[in-house]
This record gives sequence, C-alpha cells and structure tokens, in this order.
Amino acid sequence: MRIAEISVHSCPQRSPGTGDVGGMNLYILALANEMNKLGVQVDIFARRHDPDEPEIININERTRLIHINAGEAKDISKTEIYNCLPEFQANLTAFLQRDGAKYDIIRSHYWTSGLVGEQLKKELGIPHVVTFHTLGAVKNRASGIAEEPELRIQSEKEIVASVDCIVTSTQEGKNNLVQLYQSPPEKVRVIPAGVDLDLFHPSDREEARRELDLEEYRRVLLFAGRLQPFKGLELLLHAMTYLPNHGTTRLLVVGGNAGKSDELKKMNSLVNELGISSMVGFVGAVEHDKMPTFYNAADICVVPSYHESFGMVAVEALASGTPVVASRVGGLAAIVKDGETGYLFDERSPELLATYLCLLMRENEIRESMAGAARQSVLKYNWSSTANGLLRVYRELSGKFPADVQ
Repeated sequence: MRIAEISVHSCPQRSPGTGDVGGMNLYILALANEMNKLGVQVDIFARRHDPDEPEIININERTRLIHINAGEAKDISKTEIYNCLPEFQANLTAFLQRDGAKYDIIRSHYWTSGLVGEQLKKELGIPHVVTFHTLGAVKNRASGIAEEPELRIQSEKEIVASVDCIVTSTQEGKNNLVQLYQSPPEKVRVIPAGVDLDLFHPSDREEARRELDLEEYRRVLLFAGRLQPFKGLELLLHAMTYLPNHGTTRLLVVGGNAGKSDELKKMNSLVNELGISSMVGFVGAVEHDKMPTFYNAADICVVPSYHESFGMVAVEALASGTPVVASRVGGLAAIVKDGETGYLFDERSPELLATYLCLLMRENEIRESMAGAARQSVLKYNWSSTANGLLRVYRELSGKFPADVQ
C-alpha cells in the first residue's frame, strides 16, 4: 500500500513550537514511521518554503518528503497559501506524472491540504481521507471572535460534504464535525493520536534540573507550545502574580522564535508590567528530542489553551510522570484525569488557575500521587495503535487489501 500525504502549509521536518509549526508536524512524521513498520510506503507533499531545499528528501527507504513549488519559497501567510493552491495543485500533478508512483489513498492535513486532496481525488480516482487538526468554527467559538475567516469555514464544510472519510483524535472532535459541519456520523472515525512513549518517560528530576540550571528553584512550572493567543499563556502569566515564593518558583516558557515574534514581545512586556520577570524564563523553540528534560525538570506542566483538538503536550508531560493543570477543552478533558493525574479548570480566571497551581506546589503527597499515576494513564496513546487504526480505515476504503494482509 502507498499513501500520498498532503501538508501544504507546513513542512513536517520543521521544528515544532515556531510560527504555525506544531503537533501536526510531529503527527505526520511519527505516523509515517509507524506505517513504514506495517509495510506501507508514504510520500509527503509539502509547499517549498526554502529555496535551498531539495525537491525530494528520502526520510527512510519507505518515506519520501517532496517539496512542491507554490508561491515564493519562504514563510507566507495562510491567506497567501490559499491563493497559491492552484499552483501547488498544478505542480503536484506534474510531479506525479513525471514520477510515476501509484497511490491507494490520499491523506490530507488541514483545510488547505483538504482542498488539494479533493482535486487530486478526482484526478487519480482514489479515496481521500482528511484530518483537519483544528476547525475554524471551533476556534472562533473558543476565542469569542471571528478570528478565522469565513473562507476557511466554508471550505471545511465543502470538504466535509465530499471527502470519503474524516479522521479525528477525539470524540469531541467528531461531535463538532457532526453538529457544526453537518457531517454524517458514519463518515467520521475517532483514532487518537500518539506520542513516543520510549522518548517520553519519567527520569531523575534533580538531574534534569541540573542540566537546565534550575537547582536554585523549589518549584518549576512548564508551558510548552506555540506563542499564539489561543494557547493561553497570557492567562498563565496573570496567574503567576498570585503564586507565593517569588524567589523560588520558575516558569519555563518553551516555544516560539526568541526575539522575533510579535506575541513574544507582547508576553515579555506583560511579564515586566506584572513584575514577575524573576519568575519567568522564555526558552525559545526546543528540538523535540530535547523536550523530555524539560518535562522531567518540571513539577507541573500547565496547558491553559482556549481550545486543543488533541493535547499532545499534555500526553507527553503525563508520559514523563509530570502532573498537568489544563483547561477543560477539546482532547485535554479526556487526557487529564481530574484529581488523579492533574486538574482541569473551566473558568478562565487567573485566580482559579493559581489556586490549582498553589495546591499542587504545596501538597507534596497529592503531587507525587498524581505523578505516580500519570504515565499509566496515557499508555494507550501510542503510535502503533494509531497506525493500525488508520490502516484498517485505508484497507476498508480502498477495498484492495484484506484485513489480514499488509
């Protein structure tokens, strides 16, 4: 079996935590690797964002990353990416004609890729499976403003109406597709994403703190994610003003291009205004394989997002044995066991968030109990399960591969 994966707006080899690069990139690469183990070949098609990138990168013997020219080879806005879709489509078709590879399934990620996938489905006559990762209507509802354009929402509705199958990571994601986009329920499959459970596991906290020069702090909090408003960092910074022991508490903010993003400048200004500069350290983007040290150094991982389609940071933290305090939204509500592996909060109140943080910082027995239960609670989120679930869907849609044949 051979799969064509389309990721127009974000090349999966770019580091998560910067700009629009997040968990979707990890998802695509990790899943391709796991599919390879099942005998599946994967070609990933992404827009070229760097003129020095080769057209084809052989990630391994069964996975290729193929860069397609569409617009200027640099980071561009999502609106510009939409305007480049006809060029992407034409150059993708030309590549397929030259290359000669034959595919059984098209898998697209995000709405812009979904539009390309629907066109490619017509050209190749094969099934198309889409994963949106986030939905425009859900994002607007969570933020309370029309942050995402009507173009996106209408495009998502058109894709939902015509695509063969939609894969989402959570039951809430399925409910949103049915209720907000009128998707037939039978078209949506819930297949949870995974994390690398070999990479993320508990290790010595004191050693991790020595490695990060955090030995002087009694309590360490961690925020990991892109520096975008919907991630809720502003709420967490306000909550920090209610925490005691200003000289012994440290919040590490991992993500973003240090010194380059407007959101980072805004958050730095807020830290100074709130008088908590001694408590907060902006680390910048960190390579994924370095993240276990940060999770293990932290007493608590905080995920205060306004919405999360899955919640990969929360799973990685729990797999590392670190309790999580998170918003009760999206996949986070299913991942964090409230009162067992962390706390979930409903009201977006700095005082309420600070109350949970203070409780976990103060009560060693509760925190250690949660840490002990954390990893076991997320063992089901593994890439092998995700890949096998998807392979069953692909075989069903293609009709070419019996269930017991790879």
